[in-house]
Amino acid sequence: MNRVRQFRKQQQLSQFELAKEIGVARQTISLIESDKYNPSLELCRKLATALKTDLNSLFWEESK
Repeated sequence: MNRVRQFRKQQQLSQFELAKEIGVARQTISLIESDKYNPSLELCRKLATALKTDLNSLFWEESK
């Protein structure tokens, strides 16, 4: 499970706004948030940068 949705909402971004910022379709963000799409490392880095966090917090660390 990833925390893309959680971090996106903290940044007050819509799926469309986040997608536009990192250069993907809104549907891609939806699929990532629902764990139906495994993003490339490059896309993971773009997400982490756009959401002002790091890869570990976004994808691997357990919620605190």
